[in-house]
Amino acid sequence: MAQSYAGRAALVLLSHPAMHRSRVNAALLGAVRARPDVTVHDLYKHYPDFVIDADAEQKKLLAHRLIVLQFPFYWYSTPALLKEWMDTVLLHGFAFGRGGDQLHGKTVMVAASTGGDPAAYHAEGYNRFTIAELLRPLEATAHLCGLTWAEPFIVHDAIHIDADEREKAAAAYDARLSALIEADRA
Repeated sequence: MAQSYAGRAALVLLSHPAMHRSRVNAALLGAVRARPDVTVHDLYKHYPDFVIDADAEQKKLLAHRLIVLQFPFYWYSTPALLKEWMDTVLLHGFAFGRGGDQLHGKTVMVAASTGGDPAAYHAEGYNRFTIAELLRPLEATAHLCGLTWAEPFIVHDAIHIDADEREKAAAAYDARLSALIEADRA
């Protein structure tokens, strides 16, 4: 039986290879999982073998106005399954290229956690680049697919923040999703 996404505005594509150890992504997910206007899709749960059903994933994308890529920022990139998902689902003729306008007008937002302190993400910092610069490949992908790029939601220093800070981050994430959903309805 096909799943109905009626009334759901946002699709959260969760890509965390070790959710059982996550504190920050678990808190973020906890803040939005029960929302009636959000579909949470855990890629590692659905595709542990990395064999992705492109047709089913494309249908999910078509059914939602807001697409959220939620993941821990590993080695200046996404986890491997999210990259595989992009390679498999965002196809020529669907997401870009001749006839590939199916995602035009939708919005995409990255919701990522980093292990580093915010000060590490600038030209003089440990990582030498801002988080915006490091996310450019995803922004370029959004542009190629005709998606509106929303400012990323980043939780830095995920390894060290305490429960109170995680709770505040989760509330801010929920508020950001609400604002994006409302802006789309306006």
